[in-house]
Amino acid sequence: MKLIVMGDLHYHEVDGTVPEWQEMRNDFYQTFIARFFEFEADAYISLGDLTNYGYSSELQEVYGMIRQYGKPFYHALGNHDLYAQSRREVLAITEQARYHAVTTEQAVLVFIDTAKEMDFEDWGGWVDEEQLQWLEGVVKTSGTKPLLVFAHHPVHKTTAHSDRPKGSIHPDIDMWKILNMKQGTGIYFNGHTHIDSIVKQNNWTFVQLSACLDQTSLRIVEIDQDEISISPVDITDRILIESVETLYNNMKHFKHSPHARGEESDRGCVVPLLSAAER
Repeated sequence: MKLIVMGDLHYHEVDGTVPEWQEMRNDFYQTFIARFFEFEADAYISLGDLTNYGYSSELQEVYGMIRQYGKPFYHALGNHDLYAQSRREVLAITEQARYHAVTTEQAVLVFIDTAKEMDFEDWGGWVDEEQLQWLEGVVKTSGTKPLLVFAHHPVHKTTAHSDRPKGSIHPDIDMWKILNMKQGTGIYFNGHTHIDSIVKQNNWTFVQLSACLDQTSLRIVEIDQDEISISPVDITDRILIESVETLYNNMKHFKHSPHARGEESDRGCVVPLLSAAER
């Protein structure tokens, strides 16, 4: 089984004050999304902040690009996706479920919603009790089958910068109470902090992706009987390199992170799975 994962895309509105900004934005995102879908995979996943402010125009335009490929696409909501309008309005446009699980022969894929609704002052994460109860049930019923969780916000004090204010799911939310129920292998993917980071704690591996405007890269996740491999892929099209600086220097609500790449060990890893006898 193969998955393609992107970090924070921040597709954004433009105005007419900067020459060629709209053309560069269109070139950047059309090219990046084309590269995202050119890999053959079973699922294509966004870790949230797909848009920069969650305007209807941003969502409709970026989903217009995505839908033309006709591939199975999953979008975990990010805080930026919910700034301009309600969760109900956003989900109506995206036609995604707020949170859900997909069970396959190889693994259980879980998509959770950690974003607050229309709260520009607090970009930290939150998970309500209803969703926590649901997640607990999914973790328990997954048994020893590999469990891959996709969310926007990291679990507090796991990956780089997740210990900062508003840098994670709120520390009052005891995510470990649920994660510790997992038998076997769990992998938690997230964005939000705009820096690559991989951290192993207990039987969980936490994989954090930086923003696509800071690094034009993706992750390929391959699941087989013995291991799960996570590999970085840098997208180096000239048009991306030539346009990205104009984008992040002019757009609102986004600050470029020059040290987003981290160490190479923060970009990819191999997670061994239990043997058949151990299962």
